[in-house]
Amino acid sequence: MDVGLIGIGIGLAAGLAAIAGAIGVAMVVSNTVQGITRQPELRGPLQTVMFIGVPLVEALPIFAIVIAFLLLGNM
Repeated sequence: MDVGLIGIGIGLAAGLAAIAGAIGVAMVVSNTVQGITRQPELRGPLQTVMFIGVPLVEALPIFAIVIAFLLLGNM
């Protein structure tokens, strides 16, 4: 198989994972801010859920980037 195509695939996988992570984090933070503006008294619990949710959303892109680097090392 062509090494150039593998490199392009690795780059696309890493780039798409980064974009997906950014969109996911933006959605979590956006919905948390909306919840806080609707019910300010729930600010603490909503922030706690956000601080748990953001790392969970970021875990998948991090795994994808690690796998991309591992594949890059095997080229």
